[in-house]
Amino acid sequence: MEIGIFRTNICTHQDKKDVIEAIQQHFNITNCSIDIEDCDKVMRIVAGPTTVVENDIILFIRRMGYQCERLD
Repeated sequence: MEIGIFRTNICTHQDKKDVIEAIQQHFNITNCSIDIEDCDKVMRIVAGPTTVVENDIILFIRRMGYQCERLD
């Protein structure tokens, strides 16, 4: 995965901060952002092509208690 784009239900600034920190600690990613103003609460992750698998990100976010699915 080079750029992953996901639909989430991450709504607050604190949730956004917590999720980004957790992802950065758990995965080797270049950049992560979450647009909580967007109706789909879009999360964008930039990683090397063999570094992160989209399904791993989805499962990780779901285990944190949030909804997460790939956005086409």
